[in-house]
Amino acid sequence: MLLNWTVMILYNYFSAMFVGPGYVPLGWTPEKSQDCMYLQYCKVCQSYKAPRSHHCRKCNRCVMKMDHHCPWINNCCGYQNHASFTLFLLLAPLGCIHASFIFVMTMYTQLYNRISFGWSSVKIDMSAAKRDPRPIIPFGLSAFAASLFALGLALGTTIAVGMLFIIQMKVILTNKTSIESWIEEKAKDRIQYYQTGETFIFPYDMGSKWKNFKQVFTWSGIPEGDGLDWPVRDGCHQYSLTIEQLKQKADKRIRSVRYRAVEDYSGVCCPVTKGVKTFFTTPCTEEPRIALSKGDLILATRGLKHWMYGEKILDSAGDGGVRERGWFPRKCVEKCQYDSEMDQPVDGEKKNR
Repeated sequence: MLLNWTVMILYNYFSAMFVGPGYVPLGWTPEKSQDCMYLQYCKVCQSYKAPRSHHCRKCNRCVMKMDHHCPWINNCCGYQNHASFTLFLLLAPLGCIHASFIFVMTMYTQLYNRISFGWSSVKIDMSAAKRDPRPIIPFGLSAFAASLFALGLALGTTIAVGMLFIIQMKVILTNKTSIESWIEEKAKDRIQYYQTGETFIFPYDMGSKWKNFKQVFTWSGIPEGDGLDWPVRDGCHQYSLTIEQLKQKADKRIRSVRYRAVEDYSGVCCPVTKGVKTFFTTPCTEEPRIALSKGDLILATRGLKHWMYGEKILDSAGDGGVRERGWFPRKCVEKCQYDSEMDQPVDGEKKNR
């Protein structure tokens, strides 16, 4: 049975790794040219981003129904391998629970046969068994230490991977991805900030957990659809989510603040020369850092107490060049003073947007 767990775990693991998430074809455009106004354009892939797709900086491709990029499979989790990845997250804890049971029972039976109870003390003799002079498996001090270490690994894997499985099942039962859950939260924040009175309805939730479950898990192992067109609930259409993404992108430009670099920054993850607090509060994310030179202009879109995230303003960016986005220390920049009131949006204008 333990070998059966191992085979199933490795099968789903390598399936998630080598099958891959599925990528939007290079140069893809929607069938109707007027639908292009609802979609974002990817300059790297030279194509429009299909609904539910996102560009992965690690894979350097637009991934269909991208959930996240997983370093453990060295690939993205998306449309084609979402089921295999989730099954791996389920089977790994189950196999580790079985292995933990074997380790616990082994140590219990072996130690029980080696314990001598006296009137004043309890002694454990690891050299030989008291009740079983011919043990099937030799169990000495080194075997006991190895079993205890393996038990700790099995229990740690069960807890860590099990929590990831619960997170994945929550998004699957609502027919979302981790990225789409974040988009939905930002939609609520945008509506509340501008007080527009609109209501954002996630278009891909079928209204039933079982129907959402069948969107990912099928008897054939092949997910439903083609990864480009998706069934939507009543009251929504195919581009409801992409329209919300365009609104959030425009809102991010409005809320962005211009900063100027006053210190050089090499782009390292944990800079030593920028202060102790900056060193120990580096963002725990795979998002990149951007190198800064004194005088560079940056549009900051979000930030922490000692770090900020933004995009470096480049002359080539407007001509289709690659944009430089990432984190940088707040200590290295200062807020630009606007030359006129027209350069900065007024709060009243932002609220009425």
